[in-house]
Amino acid sequence: MLLDRGLTKFLSLGLVSYLVWYIAYQYFLKDFTLLDEYLIHSMVVATEGALRAMGFALYEVTSPDLRWQVGIANSVGMLEIGAPCDGLVLFALFAAFVLAFPGPAKRKLWFIPVGIVAIHIANLIRVISLVILNYYRPSALSFNHDYTWTVLVYGFIFWLWYVWTEKLSRVTPLSN
Repeated sequence: MLLDRGLTKFLSLGLVSYLVWYIAYQYFLKDFTLLDEYLIHSMVVATEGALRAMGFALYEVTSPDLRWQVGIANSVGMLEIGAPCDGLVLFALFAAFVLAFPGPAKRKLWFIPVGIVAIHIANLIRVISLVILNYYRPSALSFNHDYTWTVLVYGFIFWLWYVWTEKLSRVTPLSN
């Protein structure tokens, strides 16, 4: 019975946290801030830096605006990064589940930001690999975008959450 209450509490807190995030995002953040646009632009800049470091020549975009496209020169085209692919929702889901799960607040205060940065890096690796894939094998882009990287990124987030639940959420007894 206690396990059922704990599970119910966790699921309820997780759901409420996600609903609060969803409402705040849909009715405030999305329409009244440039949060997605800045995140996407930073992903484009980081992806371009990594690709240049690997020796790729890129399509030159000279727009002074926030950018959402990146591509290797002479490929079939540039890739667009949209709001669903910027990782913001993944950050919120990860944070909501860690917050909802029991554990020391001090550990949550460092683990959530570290997890979000790790998810962002995984997402950047995803974008970099998809741009390279678009250059060498554009016919494989759609499958890898929709399936391969979805499984890998969600699997990584699940692993982070596993680390939280199994290694970090437990209160360690004081030694004598």
